[in-house]
Amino acid sequence: MNNKFRIPKATARRLPLYYRYLLLLNDEGKDKVSSTELAEAVQVDSASIRRDFSYFGALGKRGYGYDVKNLLSFFKKILNQDTLTNVALVGVGNLGHALLNYNFKRSNNIRISCAFDINPEITGKITQGVPVYSMDEMKQQIADQQIRIAILTVPQATAQNTADEMIEAGIKGIMNFTPIRLSAPNGVRIQNVDLATELQTLIYFLDSDELIKKQLEERKKAMNNTNK
Repeated sequence: MNNKFRIPKATARRLPLYYRYLLLLNDEGKDKVSSTELAEAVQVDSASIRRDFSYFGALGKRGYGYDVKNLLSFFKKILNQDTLTNVALVGVGNLGHALLNYNFKRSNNIRISCAFDINPEITGKITQGVPVYSMDEMKQQIADQQIRIAILTVPQATAQNTADEMIEAGIKGIMNFTPIRLSAPNGVRIQNVDLATELQTLIYFLDSDELIKKQLEERKKAMNNTNK
């Protein structure tokens, strides 16, 4: 299980994809899956899948593929699917409300168990089944609920100070939805989720695809004119 902490970040990000697809295969009663089938389903090339799996030893058999139940059981342990992880939400604005409404309903092992905000109109109340506390209560609640992971959705101007308070309260992992890059001490992990950047990346690739398509059409048209 020590391999869990030594694998590349790109591999770690793909493990939940593999797990979700294996769940589907298991529900359909499939006994085995090849790296090629898995590649087509999760949109990751088969060489990368085999390399990802190789970090954990021999998970499959040459000529047979992978046993779905065995692989599912293995990734279930790797991803701690048998352990419920309570997560704190810090910042209950528009995005925070959306996350409370979502609350990882498709996951059996993750839930937002508490939220924190400075707005007195929502603190002391329950929103989407989750109690919302004032920021003054954060340290105590995080300790009482033994929470290590939190989602940060506060305004940019207060993000770093709020993150510092979260870390002081005992948070070891932060999913950061703010546009700034947070500073954190060793031993604290920050996962940045920048929706604007993701959309800009998507737009870039779409525009690039359109440009390539246009260039190919113009080249084809020029060749046709030359042959006339």
